[in-house]
Amino acid sequence: MSLLSGISEFFGLDIGTSAIRIAQLQGSGPTKALVKYAYVPIEAKTASSDAKVDQQKILQSLKSLIEQAGITTKNVAVGIPSGRVFTTVIDIERLPLNELAKTIQYQADSLIPTPLNESKLDWAVLGDSPKDRSKLEILLSSVSNEFIEGRLDMLESIGLNVIAFEPDNLALARAIIPSGTTSAVMVLDIGTRSTDIVVSMNDGPRLTRSIPTGSSALVRAGSQNLNIDEHQAQQFIFKFGLNKDKLEGQIYQAILNTVDTLVSEIDKSIKFFQARYNGVKLDRIIVTGAASTLPEFPLYLANKFNLNVEIGNAWRNVSFPQTQQNELLAVASSFGVAVGLAERSE
Repeated sequence: MSLLSGISEFFGLDIGTSAIRIAQLQGSGPTKALVKYAYVPIEAKTASSDAKVDQQKILQSLKSLIEQAGITTKNVAVGIPSGRVFTTVIDIERLPLNELAKTIQYQADSLIPTPLNESKLDWAVLGDSPKDRSKLEILLSSVSNEFIEGRLDMLESIGLNVIAFEPDNLALARAIIPSGTTSAVMVLDIGTRSTDIVVSMNDGPRLTRSIPTGSSALVRAGSQNLNIDEHQAQQFIFKFGLNKDKLEGQIYQAILNTVDTLVSEIDKSIKFFQARYNGVKLDRIIVTGAASTLPEFPLYLANKFNLNVEIGNAWRNVSFPQTQQNELLAVASSFGVAVGLAERSE
């Protein structure tokens, strides 16, 4: 889903559930220089709505954001929310390229949730299949035409030129995982309404999942179990998190069941990955989004899975003036998708 060939100047656009984020980089090679970045909060109801009035609100916010940031290029690479994308890994016979494309189309018809003629299909060869060396391993993604065309019309209406669409979780992995990493690494991103899991190996995603539990579920659990309003619950949860020693462990107890629901899904993902890639051990988990800002959560994961858990940094492969370091690190947990889109090079 890319038309990047020959286009050197563009920005990454992440229309998330709580904010719109944009990032523009320049240069080639593993480290690119930051040109501009900006974000504006939006209401979750507005972000998830397909109603024209809400789409107009998003457009207005985006237009103002681009102007304020001083971005002059009209070229944009756009993230697709993970919940809108179906992604899987399949094994295919080794065939000439034209036959391979036909075979993938044929197989996709029985795999993807939307009819083939109503879907945009994208695929990439990952390498040899771990199950059968005579076959190729293919990453397959599909998204409904309706969503892509709607988003395209919306962005073109304010003069933008969409040069690429990419699933959020793939852009995120590009920004968060160091280039050239050969070991198996999991990226865990807790968003407002959902959690994205990506397991990557040899610079390629091998498993992607979107779980419909996010930080809003933690806040809801805290609010109900502590009998306080959601605003107060949010403040307590992101101040004390899973710290058993604070407030007599009340916050810990209030959100533990919801956290463990997430942890069990992470466990399933690890087991699924290891069943397919027999003998491959997960090297570490990199957390971002609310997963990295919830106190004691990274440590809780490290103890559960006996793995190293790192805090992700969206600016890992980006150079910027020293004077910007503090402001950029303050938003590093939320800029992974926008930066990953801006880092695209093909």
